[in-house]
Amino acid sequence: MSMAASASYLARRAAQKERVRILYRRALKDTLNWAVHRHLFYPDADALREKFEANKNVQDLETIDRMIADTEATYNKWRHPDPYVVPWAPGGSKFHRNPTPPSGIEIIYDYGREDND
Repeated sequence: MSMAASASYLARRAAQKERVRILYRRALKDTLNWAVHRHLFYPDADALREKFEANKNVQDLETIDRMIADTEATYNKWRHPDPYVVPWAPGGSKFHRNPTPPSGIEIIYDYGREDND
């Protein structure tokens, strides 16, 4: 294997590993949307990990690409339709509930100082 082919192979493997890592994290977070209680989540997370671990020794680049594409398609098919969003995060029910006042508006907190002149 030449240096160029070796570098190309290593670059492709690194890209595949990154895609698998991102896919696993997304799937794991989505599993928590389906099983919101931890006692339900842990067995599902273990099963998901086993599915990924079962194929970690595959070496053929074309097979890996096909498996990633199939897994991404399966993930997109079974993704939760209404994922949980932390209330104060973007898209949450409390996001920007009390926005900061626009510039030019000043709030003065002078409670207890009445005009007794």
